Amino acid sequence: MTKRAESKYKINRRLGVNLWGRAKSPIAKREYGPGQHGQRRKQKPTDFGVQLMAKQKLKGYYGNIGEKQFRKYYEEAVRRKGDTSENLIELLERRLDAVIYRMKLAVTPFAARQFVNHGHITVNGKRVNIPSYLVKDGDQIEVKEKSKQLVAVLDAAQSGERDVPEYIEVDHRAMRGKFLRAPKLSDVPYPVQMEPNLVVEFYSR
Repeated sequence: MTKRAESKYKINRRLGVNLWGRAKSPIAKREYGPGQHGQRRKQKPTDFGVQLMAKQKLKGYYGNIGEKQFRKYYEEAVRRKGDTSENLIELLERRLDAVIYRMKLAVTPFAARQFVNHGHITVNGKRVNIPSYLVKDGDQIEVKEKSKQLVAVLDAAQSGERDVPEYIEVDHRAMRGKFLRAPKLSDVPYPVQMEPNLVVEFYSR
């Protein structure tokens, strides 16, 4: 098991939030952090600590993206016109694995990343196996014909845990959909409060 995959079982408790809003989250049973010192009283975090927590939440939510890649998203968000924090959210939501998760073709962002990695997805009719591939407005995303009957996909599509957001169109019977437009922060159905403005502050120190 990779370090990234292993960490998803601890990340909710470490951050103290149910990051993906799942009933199975360990935070529902134990609201303290992992490890032998997890139940110690927490000190009030510093401004740096608050900013770091905001960054860890956002990185963790999208499948625990690596620091090097996450910083590249920040740098691209700064380079683009407009609000940097909104640009950052748009870039993260355009990731192919994030779109697959939003389409309810995978139960978690980790499962969505694996699904793309294994070559089960096409974009505009071409196979794409890069989870960080950035989807454009109007792109057609579809599960490959041979993969449409996979139990994991069918279970995810029928799950009542999440709704498909308005900026994505999906037909679960055909197992395909379309990325309609870039979302604003207020459009994204995060189960917990995300603060990309604090992430921008963290990197711009």
